[in-house]
Amino acid sequence: MPYLYQDSKPRPAAHPGAARATHSSGKDYEQLKQECLSRGVLFEDSDFPACNSSLFFSENPPIPFVWKRPGEIVKDPKFILGGATRTDICQGDLGDCWLLAAIASLTLNEKTLARVVPLDQNFGPDYVGIFHFQFWQHNEWLDVVIDDRLPTFKGRLVFLHSAELNEFWSALLEKAYAKLNGSYESLKGGSTIEAMEDFTGGIGEMYDVKAAPDNFYEILEKALKRCSMVGCSIDTTSAAESEARTPSGLVKGHAYSVTGIEEVSYRGQQVKLIRIRNPWGQVEWNGPWSDNSAEWRSVSPSEQRRLSQAARDDGEFWMKFEDFKVHFDKVEICNLTPDALGDSTAHKWEVTIHQGSWVRGATAGGCRNFLETFWTNPQIKLHLTEKDDGQDECTFIAALMQKDRRKLKKLGAEMLTIGYSIYESPGRDGHLGKDFFRYHPSKARSKTYINLREVSHRFKLPPGDYILIPTTFEPHQEADFCLRIFSEKKAITEDLDENVAIDLPEPLHPTPAPRETEEEKQFRALFEQISGKDMEISAEELEYVLNTVLKKTRNIKFKNLSLISCRNIISLMDTSGNGKLEFSEFKVFWEKMKKWISIFLQFDSDKSGSMSSYELRGALKAAGYQLNNYLLQLIVLRYSDEQFQIEFDDFLNCLIRLENASRVFQALSAKNKEFINLNIGE
Repeated sequence: MPYLYQDSKPRPAAHPGAARATHSSGKDYEQLKQECLSRGVLFEDSDFPACNSSLFFSENPPIPFVWKRPGEIVKDPKFILGGATRTDICQGDLGDCWLLAAIASLTLNEKTLARVVPLDQNFGPDYVGIFHFQFWQHNEWLDVVIDDRLPTFKGRLVFLHSAELNEFWSALLEKAYAKLNGSYESLKGGSTIEAMEDFTGGIGEMYDVKAAPDNFYEILEKALKRCSMVGCSIDTTSAAESEARTPSGLVKGHAYSVTGIEEVSYRGQQVKLIRIRNPWGQVEWNGPWSDNSAEWRSVSPSEQRRLSQAARDDGEFWMKFEDFKVHFDKVEICNLTPDALGDSTAHKWEVTIHQGSWVRGATAGGCRNFLETFWTNPQIKLHLTEKDDGQDECTFIAALMQKDRRKLKKLGAEMLTIGYSIYESPGRDGHLGKDFFRYHPSKARSKTYINLREVSHRFKLPPGDYILIPTTFEPHQEADFCLRIFSEKKAITEDLDENVAIDLPEPLHPTPAPRETEEEKQFRALFEQISGKDMEISAEELEYVLNTVLKKTRNIKFKNLSLISCRNIISLMDTSGNGKLEFSEFKVFWEKMKKWISIFLQFDSDKSGSMSSYELRGALKAAGYQLNNYLLQLIVLRYSDEQFQIEFDDFLNCLIRLENASRVFQALSAKNKEFINLNIGE
């Protein structure tokens, strides 16, 4: 699938107040609503119609769904009833517990909730069947508009619903998120942290509970106090264990929300407890400190009220923190700001965003295991100049996110395995080459390469300049990415993409006839034979000469030079303007050709007769052309084959076009300079 070049220059973090309207009409929520009010009609969203394509992309619905508006399901629908709470989230027949766990965490922070779920919506007098929600996507806040037609079966909501049958905010939020990602089916399976970040624009960190730091309880306590969103899960060892219930009432491979953490006085001792919520709205822990356990009988009624403890089958339960560490495997924390959870004081972090692409054959080099192509990946320079307060090092978080993979599921896309490496900068500008990575180890790297949407890690490094290389694990895998750098002190980042520059050698002068080399004498004989008495050849005659000679050249693969290419050569070399080449002009071109053949052989690293497209950057630079990633990607798409190989005729065509383009550019620059000088003179 095609990927467009992404300008990876650093950008400031986005703000939710400037959410961009996304409806195909170009109108925002208020405009669409007023239009429906003036026409006296209910809104129908043509971008996400009430049909099967909005539900599933790989199968037909297993049951006959009927799309109904809330007023057709219940008599008195409400958007929010008695406040939006975590008990409003009950899972339906869609495997999106990861999303529901994130929504449950969202309800714990009123300010964050109101940003995602604008509260000025209802089923009141100005109701016209339109609602909107806001989500963060790759450093941009989007306003997603939907109509309120929801999939039902036998008059009941099929997917996410509230415990109160006439409350609909959570079902409509799920629909808006499904629209954002292309369909309801696209929401099957995921990581809670993914939705948490989309609700906040925050930064995610993941902990292995079994290897968590000694102060893990304090980390979670501080995270919840700072209104961070927290999720947890139990690993599975096989697909058969997914959502399998354990004897203790927990569910494997299932996303839970962490909704509270407290200490309680129990028989003269302080016991650390953690509150967990199952988005199913039922199925709870049945061990110590569960809803009906004996431990609660030794806790005072006032303490129970403080902890909102009630024996209800609502999916929420308390458990001892030590039991939590035994039974759960992963914890995901989404910090609304990436403040250092291990410190006692909050910090304001600096945020820089880079957008980029891995393009097959050009900038999709894979990880360090693939040295021949690794160096072609995008490279971002990080300047760490200020130490943390009272420290000798600089703290930063690097978060690498692959973009739109969930949306591209219907095209067969899966999450790629991604990660990054960080190297100490050698102190020179420009894209670093293969030899640098051959002889220099990385200074730091992501903990692992993994097929999650985002890989993030916290680092402490001495002040200095570093190069961060974001990659997929395997080479040749295409995706767009977003790299976020959060630093405690001001850090400067820049993309090491090359500036476009041309540095061609001076034109060669032909050798006088008496001093011709043996090679030139042979060419003159062939030239005279083809050209006739005028000693000039046309494009058709040049095509014959070059194809005859190049097919006999050893060590290069060559198919055929086209007539159009030969016309381009004449356009490049014809100094008289008669559309033909004289022998002296041909000799100058042949000197260029020999240099280009030499460069081609130099960068044909495996001596196969063709050149890897990943070597093209270096080959073009040797020929005098320094290109940025965008131009390089276009050239690779145009001239390489399916195996990312470039044969000599394609390399030659590329150079001819570049030299013609550079001549035009230089001529225009000279005219502009002359124009400026004339104006200055006036």
